[in-house]
Amino acid sequence: MKDIKIDKIPHEEFVDILKMIKTSRDNALKSVNTELINLYWNIGKYIDEKIEKSAWGKSVVKELSQYILRYEPDLKGFSSSNLWRMRQFYSSYKKFPKLAMLLREITWSNNLVIFPQCKTIEEKEFYINLTKKERWSFKELNRQISSSLFERTMLSETKISPTTQCHQLKTYL
Repeated sequence: MKDIKIDKIPHEEFVDILKMIKTSRDNALKSVNTELINLYWNIGKYIDEKIEKSAWGKSVVKELSQYILRYEPDLKGFSSSNLWRMRQFYSSYKKFPKLAMLLREITWSNNLVIFPQCKTIEEKEFYINLTKKERWSFKELNRQISSSLFERTMLSETKISPTTQCHQLKTYL
């Protein structure tokens, strides 16, 4: 069998294959992320409901964390503080079903930046939409929140609704 010299094959023919690989890889990552957010949402909901019924408190959540560690030692991210974050995450969005679906389209890390730092649901929605649209990294999202992008955008376009402003934000970046 002869060795094929790669420089004799037109590289344009391979571009479609690379696009397929990248698209599938991106789709796989999105699916994994969505499932993780669903899991954290459901755990947060479960804990929230137990606390609301006065059945659980801090010590029970700590016991749950220790139980998970004991029976699934390879699982990471289920410390007591992370379980409380999951509950806070659920509590922040449970009354906003439309937004609850949208937040599954950004990473858990980005959600951890948005929900505790943003004061209003409009601000949260603003950053979730932009993070999704612009594909912001954790670092970039944190920078935008720290620089008060939402407030600056709201002040500069007072006659336009926040949803419309989100779509027009590209001009401010």
